[in-house]
Amino acid sequence: MTTSKTPIEGACLCGGSRYRITGSIRGFQYCHCTRCRRFTGSAHAANLFVGIDDFVWTEGEENVGTFMLDGEPPFPTAFCKTCGSSLPSVSSTGRFWVIPAGTLFCDPGMRPERSIFWGSRAPWFRCTSELPEFEELPEDE
Repeated sequence: MTTSKTPIEGACLCGGSRYRITGSIRGFQYCHCTRCRRFTGSAHAANLFVGIDDFVWTEGEENVGTFMLDGEPPFPTAFCKTCGSSLPSVSSTGRFWVIPAGTLFCDPGMRPERSIFWGSRAPWFRCTSELPEFEELPEDE
């Protein structure tokens, strides 16, 4: 768990829906389950978790859409109705907010602690440490 003296803020891609984390971050993990991969369109979701009372919408809450995928456990997601970006959603238990880490404006002050549903990871997934690194778009693109 990490506590920040400065509130942590984030938003969707278009900036129409904005939020603030007002309390401690309780966890940070990568989820490789099929549902998270499909929702994010990526190899895994990178999610932070904060208490239900440690989060507030500061702008555009009315523009947040939600979707509940049936199944066990239920899978709630939220997104911006304008740009489609993933946004924070309340967990299926109702005990905490699930915050997509990519929507943050700043460093949350902690790093992912674990990867879950590793057995469900995409067959094409490679750890980033195995790949060449470029500061910007390579010239061959």
